[in-house]
Amino acid sequence: MSEVTERRKDDHIRINLEENVQFPTLTSGLERYRFLHRALPELDLNQIDTRVTLLGKTMTSPIFISSMTGGTERARQLNLVLAAAAQQYGLAMGVGSMRAAIENAALATTFQVREVAPDILLFANLGAVQLNYGYGVAECLRAVEMIEADALILHFNVLQEAVQPEGDVNFSKLADRVAAVCAALPVPVIAKEVGWGFSPQDVKLLHAAGIQAIDVAGSGGTSWSEVEYHRAPTAFHARVARSFADWGIPTAKAICYAREGAPDLPILASGGLRDGLDAAKSLALGATLAGMAGAFLKAADQSPAALNEFIEVVQAQLRVAMLCTGSANLEALRQAPLAHT
Repeated sequence: MSEVTERRKDDHIRINLEENVQFPTLTSGLERYRFLHRALPELDLNQIDTRVTLLGKTMTSPIFISSMTGGTERARQLNLVLAAAAQQYGLAMGVGSMRAAIENAALATTFQVREVAPDILLFANLGAVQLNYGYGVAECLRAVEMIEADALILHFNVLQEAVQPEGDVNFSKLADRVAAVCAALPVPVIAKEVGWGFSPQDVKLLHAAGIQAIDVAGSGGTSWSEVEYHRAPTAFHARVARSFADWGIPTAKAICYAREGAPDLPILASGGLRDGLDAAKSLALGATLAGMAGAFLKAADQSPAALNEFIEVVQAQLRVAMLCTGSANLEALRQAPLAHT
């Protein structure tokens, strides 16, 4: 990996931990939903079942650690802390973009976490746009095999690439290339946005291409145009990036768009989820898993104990929401009345 690429990855970690890179005013939209409270749920909190199965693997919880990092020593340490927690609590996890390790095999260890998380549902990760820059099935397969992943995420980050001075901006005719990967890869392929959501048209295109799940990753959490604003090398690039600070589709709306565009496609909800109540709302809207990135990263950077405490709080919030909606399991939660205010 070039020094420029490595510096960019370290910049991304530092900026996410140290700067305010949230959407200034645009939210996830989840705060506009309210559950119907059940004063007599006829349930025992201790008997509530949060198990979920996705892509043939059963997890203890629908909470997942969304794709974040890799490619540097600091990223390696964070990934190991995150993966150990995922193993302990039965969560799914995605690693960050693995392009660096495809280009430099010595960096593979910064993504490899099976030593501490042998049983988790683990997602490899590459940028979909790289399929227009020489990548194909071979590189996708290498990413999967490198970390013994259960599935491959192809992430779509058109806005981030467009405001990066060094960005890869040819997103033309990608659907056919994605379809070729889906047809040839021996593991499922997941399409993921990085914080601006998918439209119904996007979902239909991806479903037709053979994508087997979609992470809507809507707006409301980390704004990657704001991240790029903070690392912009010139005032010109900073002004371009800053103008898109509130761009995107709120996560709640993106979940609905995904259900509309491909009703039978499993949905992963991420983008601005803050706690277990947001996770519960996402699941009630139709998601199979509910993910967070920045909150996990900050807790992991603090300490493994802080990360464990954060996970336990989120899990408890989800279970209380299930109790107070009369939902004994996740299937029942998906049927819980949810009003839009």
